[in-house]
Amino acid sequence: MDNASRPTRTVGIVGLGLIGGSFARAYRDAGWTVLAHDVDADTLAIALIDVASGRLTDDTISSCDLVILAAYPGACITWLRAHAKALGAAARAGAGPVVIDAAGVKGTVCAQAFPLAEQHGFDFVGAHPMAGTENSGFAWARADLFRGAPVVLAPPACDDVSRLKLLDRVHTLLAPAGFGTFSVTTPEEHDRVIAFTSQLAHVVSNAYVKSPTARQHHGFSAGSYRDLTRVAHLNPGMWAELMCDNAEFLSFEIGHIIDALSAYRDALDAHDEEGLRMLLAEGDRIKRALDDAQAR
Repeated sequence: MDNASRPTRTVGIVGLGLIGGSFARAYRDAGWTVLAHDVDADTLAIALIDVASGRLTDDTISSCDLVILAAYPGACITWLRAHAKALGAAARAGAGPVVIDAAGVKGTVCAQAFPLAEQHGFDFVGAHPMAGTENSGFAWARADLFRGAPVVLAPPACDDVSRLKLLDRVHTLLAPAGFGTFSVTTPEEHDRVIAFTSQLAHVVSNAYVKSPTARQHHGFSAGSYRDLTRVAHLNPGMWAELMCDNAEFLSFEIGHIIDALSAYRDALDAHDEEGLRMLLAEGDRIKRALDDAQAR
């Protein structure tokens, strides 16, 4: 039986942290069957009681319409290598799922996943849900995490017709998550931009709270402090892997902000009020222009 003729659709999820767990809850609530895998036996046991109907294995892969790799980048590739033959066999039998990842970098994942998919004959698309919280783990997962959020897709290189068919299929399969917008890009362009929009923000927030003054902030802080420090609380292991996988682009962004901050410090050290006013006005002008462009 091919996927289109199945009475109930099935999603397989690898990794049951905040992202994978939220996918599991969203698809379960949409009436899909959820099959799950996690290297942590306790997390998997809880998921099998809570949201999953069974385990995702070589024997159950062919029942899936979609497989979501929601683990660290290295773990995504490890699982994909281990199960590539089963995915290929399912595809040749006409019952193969589309495989996507949900990792925060695309270059290192897609560089290995695309050749594996081509070699074994299954479909793989890089994906990055632009949603999350400062918390991690299955306990924080919720069905509405992706509701209205953007998702970025990085398909493999292929002809326009095949590309559009694959993207349309992925768009349909992701409907239960409730994403608000879909963007399509290359793995390299994704990583270049994400170094600025996400990774740099985590670095700056994490570095900001290392000021010795942070210990005296109680009673002196409000919205500005909360906004800037929200993502200082993070998963160090996950973010270290993501950032090292995107080291070139992130290092460039860190260097740029160091240069910008140095200009502010130089103006302060020189008591150059006019120079400082111009720096602040420039930042304000850029932010307003960015907001206006987004609103159009």
